[in-house]
Amino acid sequence: MLYGITGGIPHYINKLGVKNCIDNALLENLFDSSAYLFEEPENLLKQELREPATYNSIISAIAGGSSKLNEIATKSGIETGVCAKYIKVLLDLGIVKKETPLTEKSTKKTIYQIGDNFFRFWYRFVPINMNAIISGRIEKTYPNTVRKYFSDYMGLIFEQMCKDYLLYYADDLPFTLSDIGQWWGTDNAAKKEVQIDIVSASSDSCEYIIGSCKYKNEKIGVDELELLRHYASVFGKGSRYHYYIFSKGGFTDGLRELSNKGEVTLLTLEDIYRQAKK
Repeated sequence: MLYGITGGIPHYINKLGVKNCIDNALLENLFDSSAYLFEEPENLLKQELREPATYNSIISAIAGGSSKLNEIATKSGIETGVCAKYIKVLLDLGIVKKETPLTEKSTKKTIYQIGDNFFRFWYRFVPINMNAIISGRIEKTYPNTVRKYFSDYMGLIFEQMCKDYLLYYADDLPFTLSDIGQWWGTDNAAKKEVQIDIVSASSDSCEYIIGSCKYKNEKIGVDELELLRHYASVFGKGSRYHYYIFSKGGFTDGLRELSNKGEVTLLTLEDIYRQAKK
């Protein structure tokens, strides 16, 4: 969670000052109008950019769920071509990142997300709670307006952690990873969009790692593997798939039995940390 808030940046970790409880640290050092971290995004935009208000509206649009260029432009009230230039600046600063489905050459499916974890956390939770923060009521509202949404917030963070694990730390992979990302497309049979959290191809594009990331407390069961297999069939590339499922809450006995048979690789949050420390 600390990584999800700070991105691992030492300066933010020090300013957040977590001692025993991350909730108290957030209330004291971020959700307080006089706190350094409360003003940090605004100060950074003012220091780095000439039109901070415009950039703020674009970041707010992305944080609010707009991911395609035309959606972001409409939400922020900026002409699409001009908006693209502003986004380019945010990309260069690392505040925003763009994603395209792995293996896809077309840029029509490009989406934009907030790439800086601190900006992502701040824009997710501070603006919507601004009145409570300014009036000093945030401590009372915090459990229901901030704390209860941490698992949802950590979903994308966990996905990135799992990708980093596979790319930098994992042993005994079926092939050497050169690139890793996500994939989304249309399931024509079901007439709906599907998304695969993790996709990585072998150098000859014959084998693929197909992965799922679940940041939930409950154990993940066999149905998740079946869903992953279906998504792989929709993906439809290559001739062999290696399935990986990451779970915060662990796995059911049934899914572990399939793992023992070599049908899927299962990894918990503890497994990731254990391997990364080696």
